[in-house]
Amino acid sequence: MKFEVIHSEIMYRGRAFDVRRDEVRLPNGNTTLLDIVEHTGAITIIPLDEAGQIWFVRQYRHASGLMLLELPAGTLETGEDPLHGAQREIREETGMAAAHMQLIGEFFLAPGYSTEYMYVYLATGLSEAPLAQDEDEFLSLEKIPAMQAFEMLGTGEFHDAKTLVGLFLAQAYLDQHFKLE
Repeated sequence: MKFEVIHSEIMYRGRAFDVRRDEVRLPNGNTTLLDIVEHTGAITIIPLDEAGQIWFVRQYRHASGLMLLELPAGTLETGEDPLHGAQREIREETGMAAAHMQLIGEFFLAPGYSTEYMYVYLATGLSEAPLAQDEDEFLSLEKIPAMQAFEMLGTGEFHDAKTLVGLFLAQAYLDQHFKLE
């Protein structure tokens, strides 16, 4: 199947993303307009301490109108290496650095309308090394035993995609390397 971009135009430039409108010729010859969120990419981190606890952040998400319990995450700077972004974000959001960062998965967050691509890192060997938080972030830390976090997956206590996917990606690794009780 062939999809051809006939015309592309930036409709909006924002702080976190741009919106592009593409006129696309479909395989059947018809054309359609598609609005695409252009995003530089993002990372999410699963900080796992020596006690087998996963570090989460609770923060207000204006689009949902809710305080959400999430894995630490952030947007990549233009051209930034995902590992570097993960190392920066864990320090900004948890105040901890990780001796080991292992890439455990990657995925598009919403490929129907966004270019945002997410990298998921498992962070171990945590030690204190805070960086200043972003001025618009108001976070509280919550440490949850890994087994309890996985139980929370089944009870619907997480409401954002990156946390759900990140925990599912980490589950096999954690089952193999840690005794989850």
